[in-house]
Amino acid sequence: MMRFKLLLWMLTKLLQRAVKTNPKCAAYVNDKNVTFQIQTASGEGRYFEVKNGKICSHAGQTESPSFTFTFKTGSKGFAVLSAKDSVNTFLTALRTQDLVITGNFVDVMWFQSLVDFIQPHPQSSLTV
Repeated sequence: MMRFKLLLWMLTKLLQRAVKTNPKCAAYVNDKNVTFQIQTASGEGRYFEVKNGKICSHAGQTESPSFTFTFKTGSKGFAVLSAKDSVNTFLTALRTQDLVITGNFVDVMWFQSLVDFIQPHPQSSLTV
């Protein structure tokens, strides 16, 4: 469970850094106002607030998130969120019910695009 909580805390820091260092990311969150939650089935996790061009998170739960990612366990959440093949792992977790998403799916898709700002992108190599 501790690795899951640490990963969620690190997610906040990575998103905050992306907003500060990447003008495209800053523009992406500038007019967005959303609160979402990532948690385990037992309720452990964090909620995230995107407001006024800033991102912050808090331990625990919020009363009315726009959407919630609920992982069966902390170890399942850690495995999915830290997977190298994130898309397939994410889809498999949905199919096997290791991850349940509730709420506004438009905001879920917005979040998926936000996370792309912190994903490493392969450098294109120039060969002549």
